[in-house]
Amino acid sequence: MFDFLKPTLNPAAALLKEDHDRVKELFDQFESAKSPAKKLKIVRQALEELKVHAAIEEEIFYPAVRKPVGKEIMNEADEEHHVAKLLIAELDTMDGSESHFDAKFLVLSENVRHHIDEEESEMLPKANKVKVDFEALAEKMRQRKERLLEEGVAPVGEDRMVEASRGRGDSPAQAAKRKPPRLPRKE
Repeated sequence: MFDFLKPTLNPAAALLKEDHDRVKELFDQFESAKSPAKKLKIVRQALEELKVHAAIEEEIFYPAVRKPVGKEIMNEADEEHHVAKLLIAELDTMDGSESHFDAKFLVLSENVRHHIDEEESEMLPKANKVKVDFEALAEKMRQRKERLLEEGVAPVGEDRMVEASRGRGDSPAQAAKRKPPRLPRKE
Protein backbone atom coordinates (compact mmCIF):
# COMPACT_ATOMS: atom_id res chain seq x y z
CA MET A 1 0.00 0.00 0.00
CA PHE A 2 2.74 2.44 0.95
CA ASP A 3 5.40 1.08 -1.40
CA PHE A 4 6.44 4.64 -2.20
CA LEU A 5 7.79 4.90 1.37
CA LYS A 6 10.12 1.92 0.92
CA PRO A 7 13.66 2.76 -0.15
CA THR A 8 14.39 1.90 -3.77
CA LEU A 9 16.75 -1.02 -4.17
CA ASN A 10 19.86 -0.58 -6.22
CA PRO A 11 19.92 -2.65 -9.46
CA ALA A 12 22.16 -5.39 -8.03
CA ALA A 13 19.98 -5.80 -4.93
CA ALA A 14 16.86 -5.75 -7.12
CA LEU A 15 18.28 -8.65 -9.15
CA LEU A 16 18.86 -10.62 -5.93
CA LYS A 17 15.34 -9.76 -4.73
CA GLU A 18 13.90 -11.15 -7.99
CA ASP A 19 15.75 -14.41 -7.33
CA HIS A 20 14.44 -14.45 -3.75
CA ASP A 21 10.87 -14.02 -4.94
CA ARG A 22 11.25 -16.77 -7.55
CA VAL A 23 12.64 -19.32 -5.08
CA LYS A 24 10.02 -18.46 -2.43
CA GLU A 25 7.35 -19.13 -5.07
CA LEU A 26 8.91 -22.53 -5.73
CA PHE A 27 8.87 -23.28 -1.99
CA ASP A 28 5.16 -22.40 -1.90
CA GLN A 29 4.48 -24.60 -4.94
CA PHE A 30 6.25 -27.53 -3.26
CA GLU A 31 4.15 -27.17 -0.13
CA SER A 32 0.92 -27.37 -2.16
CA ALA A 33 2.08 -30.05 -4.62
CA LYS A 34 0.55 -33.49 -4.20
CA SER A 35 2.34 -35.82 -6.60
CA PRO A 36 5.90 -37.00 -5.95
CA ALA A 37 6.79 -36.30 -9.61
CA LYS A 38 5.63 -32.68 -9.34
CA LYS A 39 7.51 -32.23 -6.05
CA LEU A 40 10.70 -33.63 -7.57
CA LYS A 41 10.40 -31.28 -10.56
CA ILE A 42 9.96 -28.29 -8.23
CA VAL A 43 12.90 -29.38 -6.06
CA ARG A 44 15.21 -29.72 -9.07
CA GLN A 45 14.22 -26.26 -10.29
CA ALA A 46 14.65 -24.71 -6.83
CA LEU A 47 18.07 -26.33 -6.34
CA GLU A 48 19.29 -24.95 -9.65
CA GLU A 49 17.98 -21.47 -8.79
CA LEU A 50 19.65 -21.61 -5.37
CA LYS A 51 23.00 -22.80 -6.73
CA VAL A 52 23.15 -20.03 -9.31
CA HIS A 53 21.96 -17.40 -6.84
CA ALA A 54 24.53 -18.42 -4.21
CA ALA A 55 27.29 -18.34 -6.80
CA ILE A 56 26.56 -14.79 -7.98
CA GLU A 57 26.19 -13.58 -4.41
CA GLU A 58 29.42 -15.20 -3.22
CA GLU A 59 31.50 -14.40 -6.31
CA ILE A 60 30.29 -10.87 -7.07
CA PHE A 61 27.82 -9.20 -4.69
CA TYR A 62 29.20 -10.18 -1.28
CA PRO A 63 32.80 -9.14 -2.06
CA ALA A 64 31.58 -5.76 -3.33
CA VAL A 65 29.68 -4.94 -0.12
CA ARG A 66 31.42 -7.07 2.55
CA LYS A 67 33.59 -4.46 4.24
CA PRO A 68 31.07 -1.61 4.50
CA VAL A 69 28.13 -3.88 5.41
CA GLY A 70 30.13 -5.44 8.21
CA LYS A 71 31.82 -8.67 9.16
CA GLU A 72 29.05 -9.89 11.48
CA ILE A 73 26.26 -9.75 8.89
CA MET A 74 28.45 -11.08 6.08
CA ASN A 75 29.90 -13.96 8.12
CA GLU A 76 26.41 -15.07 9.12
CA ALA A 77 25.33 -14.94 5.47
CA ASP A 78 28.35 -17.09 4.54
CA GLU A 79 27.41 -19.70 7.16
CA GLU A 80 23.76 -19.71 6.07
CA HIS A 81 24.96 -20.39 2.52
CA HIS A 82 27.13 -23.25 3.79
CA VAL A 83 24.18 -24.92 5.55
CA ALA A 84 21.96 -24.46 2.50
CA LYS A 85 24.62 -25.89 0.19
CA LEU A 86 24.95 -28.99 2.38
CA LEU A 87 21.21 -29.60 2.14
CA ILE A 88 21.30 -28.90 -1.60
CA ALA A 89 24.15 -31.39 -2.07
CA GLU A 90 22.21 -34.05 -0.14
CA LEU A 91 19.01 -33.37 -2.08
CA ASP A 92 20.96 -33.61 -5.34
CA THR A 93 21.78 -37.23 -4.51
CA MET A 94 18.14 -38.10 -3.79
CA ASP A 95 15.45 -39.18 -6.24
CA GLY A 96 12.39 -38.15 -4.23
CA SER A 97 11.50 -41.61 -2.98
CA GLU A 98 13.48 -41.32 0.25
CA SER A 99 11.58 -41.04 3.52
CA HIS A 100 13.32 -37.76 4.44
CA PHE A 101 13.16 -36.11 1.00
CA ASP A 102 10.20 -33.83 1.71
CA ALA A 103 11.43 -33.02 5.23
CA LYS A 104 14.91 -32.16 3.96
CA PHE A 105 13.51 -29.83 1.31
CA LEU A 106 11.18 -28.17 3.83
CA VAL A 107 14.14 -27.58 6.18
CA LEU A 108 16.06 -26.08 3.26
CA SER A 109 13.12 -23.79 2.48
CA GLU A 110 12.85 -22.68 6.11
CA ASN A 111 16.57 -21.92 6.25
CA VAL A 112 16.56 -20.08 2.95
CA ARG A 113 13.46 -18.06 3.89
CA HIS A 114 15.24 -17.01 7.12
CA HIS A 115 18.34 -16.06 5.12
CA ILE A 116 16.25 -14.06 2.65
CA ASP A 117 14.47 -12.21 5.48
CA GLU A 118 17.77 -11.23 7.08
CA GLU A 119 19.35 -10.31 3.76
CA GLU A 120 16.42 -8.11 2.76
CA SER A 121 15.97 -6.47 6.16
CA GLU A 122 19.63 -6.03 7.18
CA MET A 123 22.18 -6.57 4.43
CA LEU A 124 20.50 -5.03 1.38
CA PRO A 125 19.52 -1.77 3.13
CA LYS A 126 23.13 -1.37 4.32
CA ALA A 127 24.44 -2.32 0.88
CA ASN A 128 22.23 0.39 -0.66
CA LYS A 129 24.41 2.96 1.11
CA VAL A 130 27.71 1.59 -0.25
CA LYS A 131 29.56 3.67 -2.81
CA VAL A 132 29.60 1.15 -5.66
CA ASP A 133 28.56 1.35 -9.29
CA PHE A 134 25.50 -0.84 -8.81
CA GLU A 135 24.55 -0.66 -12.50
CA ALA A 136 27.91 -2.20 -13.47
CA LEU A 137 27.70 -4.68 -10.60
CA ALA A 138 24.22 -5.78 -11.66
CA GLU A 139 25.37 -6.22 -15.26
CA LYS A 140 28.31 -8.35 -14.13
CA MET A 141 25.90 -10.43 -12.01
CA ARG A 142 23.48 -10.87 -14.94
CA GLN A 143 26.25 -12.01 -17.26
CA ARG A 144 27.60 -14.49 -14.69
CA LYS A 145 24.09 -15.80 -14.06
CA GLU A 146 23.55 -16.40 -17.78
CA ARG A 147 26.84 -18.35 -18.01
CA LEU A 148 25.98 -20.42 -14.94
CA LEU A 149 22.54 -21.25 -16.34
CA GLU A 150 24.12 -22.33 -19.63
CA GLU A 151 27.15 -24.20 -18.25
CA GLY A 152 25.90 -25.26 -14.84
CA VAL A 153 27.37 -24.54 -11.43
CA ALA A 154 30.62 -26.32 -10.65
CA PRO A 155 30.58 -28.62 -7.62
CA VAL A 156 31.37 -26.85 -4.36
CA GLY A 157 33.01 -28.08 -1.18
CA GLU A 158 29.69 -29.18 0.25
CA ASP A 159 29.10 -31.41 -2.78
CA ARG A 160 32.45 -33.08 -2.19
CA MET A 161 31.67 -33.52 1.52
CA VAL A 162 28.40 -35.30 0.78
CA GLU A 163 30.01 -37.40 -1.95
CA ALA A 164 32.90 -38.39 0.34
CA SER A 165 30.46 -39.65 2.99
CA ARG A 166 28.97 -42.06 0.40
CA GLY A 167 25.68 -41.86 2.25
CA ARG A 168 27.26 -42.67 5.59
CA GLY A 169 27.37 -39.13 6.90
CA ASP A 170 25.26 -37.57 9.61
CA SER A 171 22.14 -37.61 7.50
CA PRO A 172 19.09 -38.70 9.51
CA ALA A 173 17.73 -40.22 6.31
CA GLN A 174 20.67 -42.58 6.17
CA ALA A 175 20.52 -43.30 9.91
CA ALA A 176 16.83 -44.20 9.59
CA LYS A 177 17.74 -46.96 7.12
CA ARG A 178 20.08 -48.67 9.58
CA LYS A 179 18.87 -51.36 11.93
CA PRO A 180 18.37 -50.12 15.48
CA PRO A 181 20.79 -51.48 18.05
CA ARG A 182 19.61 -54.49 20.03
CA LEU A 183 18.67 -53.42 23.50
CA PRO A 184 18.76 -55.70 26.50
CA ARG A 185 15.33 -57.00 27.48
CA LYS A 186 13.83 -56.33 30.86
CA GLU A 187 13.06 -59.50 32.75
